[in-house]
Amino acid sequence: MITALLVANRGEIACRIFRTCRELGISTVAVYSDADAGALHVREADTAVRLPGAAPADTYLRGDLVVAAALAAGADAVHPGYGFLSENAGFARAVLDAGLLWVGPPVKAIELMASKTRAKELMAAADVPLLAPVDPDAATAADLPLLLKAAAGGGGRGMRVVRELSSLRAEVTAASAEAAGAFGDGEVFAEPYVERGRHVEVQVMADGQGTVWALGTRDCSLQRRHQKVVEEAPAPGLDDALRGRLRDAAVAAAQAVGYRGAGTVEFLVSAEGRPYFLEMNTRLQVEHPVTEAVFGLDLVALQLRIAEGGPLPAAAPPEPSGHAVEARLYAEDPARDWQPQTGALLTLDVPDEPGIRLDTGYTGGDTVGVHYDPMLAKVVAHAPTRAEAVRLLARALERARIHGPVTNRELLVRSLRHPDFTTGRLDTGFYDRHLDALTATGGPAAESARRLAATAAALASAAGARAEGAGSGPARFGAWRNLASAPQTRRYRAEPDGTEYEIAYRTGRDGTPTPESGERVVAARPGTVTLETGGVTRHFTVTPHGDRTYVDTTSGSYTFTTLPRFTDPAERTEPGSLLAPMPGTVVRLADGLAPGAAVRAGQPLIWLEAMKMEHRILAPASGTLTALHAAPGLQVEVGALLAVVQDAPAPEDASG
Repeated sequence: MITALLVANRGEIACRIFRTCRELGISTVAVYSDADAGALHVREADTAVRLPGAAPADTYLRGDLVVAAALAAGADAVHPGYGFLSENAGFARAVLDAGLLWVGPPVKAIELMASKTRAKELMAAADVPLLAPVDPDAATAADLPLLLKAAAGGGGRGMRVVRELSSLRAEVTAASAEAAGAFGDGEVFAEPYVERGRHVEVQVMADGQGTVWALGTRDCSLQRRHQKVVEEAPAPGLDDALRGRLRDAAVAAAQAVGYRGAGTVEFLVSAEGRPYFLEMNTRLQVEHPVTEAVFGLDLVALQLRIAEGGPLPAAAPPEPSGHAVEARLYAEDPARDWQPQTGALLTLDVPDEPGIRLDTGYTGGDTVGVHYDPMLAKVVAHAPTRAEAVRLLARALERARIHGPVTNRELLVRSLRHPDFTTGRLDTGFYDRHLDALTATGGPAAESARRLAATAAALASAAGARAEGAGSGPARFGAWRNLASAPQTRRYRAEPDGTEYEIAYRTGRDGTPTPESGERVVAARPGTVTLETGGVTRHFTVTPHGDRTYVDTTSGSYTFTTLPRFTDPAERTEPGSLLAPMPGTVVRLADGLAPGAAVRAGQPLIWLEAMKMEHRILAPASGTLTALHAAPGLQVEVGALLAVVQDAPAPEDASG
């Protein structure tokens, strides 16, 4: 029996595993990097062991340090979570060699499935349908488009779609570098890229007595940068024959490697309904909660039971019930190339209601850093039907209070309500087609709603200023005198798009601020405002944090930066400046890049790594590089000047 479990991971998945451990009476051990010293998973664990450093390669990817931590803390078992070392056979072997229980599949099964190329060979022998690999060195235009993938890991790391043969070599290099940084293994392979395919997977659970459960299907087609954003179970729109083929193929894959524990067999389903084996993830998946909701199971509890040598509870899994949908809440800006965001997470409050589940590694007051994946939480809805689950999830996200870095919350709400999603027309190109529309500011109604929110922010601020001055003489409102005859103004910039609003109001003799735009003020307090316009009454919760003001309503949330009454002259950045769009580390420069080099518009010049992903900094125009401040290994803050390109015609043969 397991008495103390170390989770070789961080954040949300560590917290989720700890929750089951508490229910089973198992004490918990966390490991943490210096960047995670105050993280939620550390606070929730019974014991925590420091892994000196911040980068994954120095901490969570150091299997020797993790094993030593388990022994030092008196743990008798290790759970790898997902990502990091979860599919590393060498780590699993080291855990077992140290006399600890490994909460995962047999080492041999990990070895057979850890390399995606070897796994495909094994599946071909088991008659599991798959896409034939393509040798990148021998690829021709007829093989395009190609999908490059990391052989040793998943989660979108090291994945690239290549549509031009001329860019293949550079993309292989970039994919290999990203895979090496994420998994410690730079091997990548290529396979045909199936346009408008669906990502469908089957959860399997196997014990040591020969029983294998296939726990239905999941659809994970809504993806950005090959990372899943929305997942659901069961996968909608599949006929019984296709479901049967997927189930049988998943069981065959598990049996072919003598599998034990939780695993996922992933398939690409073409528009014609033909399935192709992609890979088998020999670990728990991020999206496992939707399967738990539909089958009424705790997959972590089953993992622990099997690790202890116990059997699955029955020969067949329980009958599924209802539908579940999960949305991944990321600190990122979808409208700006999915740029990860950092900073203080001031508030994270998702409605706690029947049918809603929140899995997170953060609470209000935590800081989102630059070193790890930007996922803040997973919000899951379970209901009798798909339509009800989708509606419930969209509404829960819409009503959530999330203050701090920009998130993808609005994108998630709009995605869940998009006609293609509600009708089940799903494929991995969803965001390629719809991102611009899903991130658009909106029409007149949306603009009117945002201006009304800015009005509420101004009135709450005025009420707060009045309350502060009530006990010490005449009421004051910022730098303005309290004269009923003179309108007062407050200026705001909406985030993240930068639209500015100037709100004018007058303060009556009773002290109540009234907007010049004509809305009737029902109530105006420092934290809450109620306005009536067009016969409709709306409530606003207003929360100031420094120069930021967050306005939450029942139909949307808004973030404003308070601006001075007069615009101060600002220092202008030199034309052609390349600024860091986020905090991160410079990982490489374009070949031959130096002051005086000729560059062309759109040419990648600098590669910046932030939150495990590489981001390219492109030349803003053709011309000459007149200054270069970036160098590999340099850590930069957002807005840091990386280089300057002088706008001028560049030679036709500019290299890149």
